[in-house]
Amino acid sequence: MLSIASAAVQTQGGALAGRLRRAVESIEETLAAERHQLVLWVPVMLGVGIAAYFALPRVGQWQAVLLAAGAVAVSGLAVRGLLGRCLLWAGLLIAAGVALAWWRAESVAAPKLERSQFARTFEARVVGVDRQPALERYRLLLAPSANDLPPQVRVSLRKAPAEDILPGATVSIRATLRPPPGPSVPGGYDFARRAWFEGIGASGYSLGAPTLLKPAPPPGDARAWLDTLRRKLTERIHSQIEGAAGGIAAALVAGDRGGIPEEVTEDMRDSGLAHLLSISGLHIAVVVGGTLWLVRHLLLLSPWIALRWPVKIIAAAVAALAGIGYTLLAGAEVPTVRSCIATLLVLAGLCIGRQAISLRMVAAAALLILVVRPEALLGASFQLSFAAVTAIVVFYQSRLGKSMAGGGDIGLAARFGRAFIALLVTGLLVEGALAPIALAHFGRTGFYGVFANIIAIPFTSFVVMPAAAAALLLDPLGLGAPAYAVLGWSLDMLILLADTVASWPGAVSRLPSMPATAFAAFIVGGLWLALWEGRMRYAGFAPVALAALLALAAKPADLVVSPDGRHVAIVEDGRLVMLRPRAGSFISDMWSDAAATDSLTAWSDRTRGRCNRDACVTTVTKGGREWRLMATRSRAHLDWRQLVRACARVDIVVSERWLPDGCRPRWLKLDRAALAKSGAVAIWLDPLRVRAVADDHGDHPWATAVPDQWYRRSRPTSLP
Repeated sequence: MLSIASAAVQTQGGALAGRLRRAVESIEETLAAERHQLVLWVPVMLGVGIAAYFALPRVGQWQAVLLAAGAVAVSGLAVRGLLGRCLLWAGLLIAAGVALAWWRAESVAAPKLERSQFARTFEARVVGVDRQPALERYRLLLAPSANDLPPQVRVSLRKAPAEDILPGATVSIRATLRPPPGPSVPGGYDFARRAWFEGIGASGYSLGAPTLLKPAPPPGDARAWLDTLRRKLTERIHSQIEGAAGGIAAALVAGDRGGIPEEVTEDMRDSGLAHLLSISGLHIAVVVGGTLWLVRHLLLLSPWIALRWPVKIIAAAVAALAGIGYTLLAGAEVPTVRSCIATLLVLAGLCIGRQAISLRMVAAAALLILVVRPEALLGASFQLSFAAVTAIVVFYQSRLGKSMAGGGDIGLAARFGRAFIALLVTGLLVEGALAPIALAHFGRTGFYGVFANIIAIPFTSFVVMPAAAAALLLDPLGLGAPAYAVLGWSLDMLILLADTVASWPGAVSRLPSMPATAFAAFIVGGLWLALWEGRMRYAGFAPVALAALLALAAKPADLVVSPDGRHVAIVEDGRLVMLRPRAGSFISDMWSDAAATDSLTAWSDRTRGRCNRDACVTTVTKGGREWRLMATRSRAHLDWRQLVRACARVDIVVSERWLPDGCRPRWLKLDRAALAKSGAVAIWLDPLRVRAVADDHGDHPWATAVPDQWYRRSRPTSLP
């Protein structure tokens, strides 16, 4: 019997080994067929490691990812062939991504303010001036001379600073400072993380106009010279073109978006034209392409030069310098740098006779940015720009794209029709690639962006940008007025187009905050579809479909609490019911995007509650039961006994003040002490779930709060 059992086990083991061997051989064959595509996954694997560092909150989890990636790399050494090499490199790149992001976060460490300071007067050197007159918002980046303040602080001003307050000047200012704030809603915009990587240790607002102590010296380095040139260009443009058109012109030329009104920005975003406001691929392509064409044709005017000089290389070199100069002048933001790198690779390909535009070029640009600035991976600009470029390149490398881009002996009308169809298909693909990213970051995406861009992109390329270039070239000669007039008119037409498209019915699609799992599934599916060429690429539709289901099924939080406890909102029936209706545009905008609604009302307007000067009590029905909520809204003295009795009758208490220990609600107490540990809080009542910013920040160095069992984790008792 034992021999029979042993033989059966050996037979089963042999069968299993045979199936495993055949599976490995099948994977080897698939990878061999896609060998030329494998290099495209290098920045993806590095990005997986970077994303793991930022997404996972605890040091132990980062270490676990490093160990798991190391195990994958070691397993690659044990497996022969192409599969083994893929496992080895995947493990090494993921581990490198975690280590790179971790090192970057620690290497930029700078002191930050630990406690708020009120009405503090200090002297500081002006590092940067951010003027946004269209939004009536002005900010100074300062380097304080006081040793007890961080090396850099950002101060908001109520009025525009004096014209002689420029970078390099020394000022005296009276301001209230606080540590960089975290998100106003879990998963929202995180200024604390951005401030950490930018070296800003505190932020606040001025209590008066800053006093100039020492004027700015003449520009002493390239950065100061560029800042001065950018400021003068912006002022010159605004002096020639008034209103929103002048703000957009300054954004296109100098990267200064401070003069664009908020309503115009919203129209551009809702119409799918917001990418025109940030200097990226289109603008760099126009500048570099125009320079390349102009220099090449000027050199070819001389037969002697055409026969003896490498005209193509010279024109490409001049175009590269023009692209680099434009990037630096525009502030070298991530989309601009990405576009400049890609354009330089295109020029290099042209010079050596290689394919100019390819996915390898896109992958190389992404890899370079991630190595230098791994935190850029989290930015909407990085994700949107690379998603758009990848979608375009994939389309034009496909059979359909090549047929539409190809030549052929056809008439002018047929060529125009083919180009129009190609532009339409490209727009649809780009919109499909960008929609999940826009929904994840902004909770909204434009529906008619394809049609708006069919008009806007050619119009910007052949009218707006040439007019801007002509204005800059002719202005020093005193001949720029006609070009400025054309530029202003063309931008007014662009604004009119955005306003018209944004006002169409159903122009904007909105969804509540997308779960991280849904967004990750979108990214995985999109990359799978884009980076493989064979039949296996169609497997990418599965995670995309799963992501769509998860995103559509997501529900906004039923209750949102700000980090300081001053603002509380109930989300019900597509409305945002605010404790304090005058919460400020930042809080209301962030919460409206998270809840996918623009309808705001007040707690005092609800029929199921009551409010007085000091507090509000209301009831919310969720999960088959009633939840009683209480929130304070004044700093006046409250009778201790009445407060204790009121707390005992409700499930949740929220307050911006410290509440006594005797205040014990049935489930959750969010007072100043608890919120100092939690940060902003989101609560779902059916099923019951609580998410705090502190849980998301975890052990990251920019964490604004420290979780320490800040709320009762037991299920609330039933109401009597």
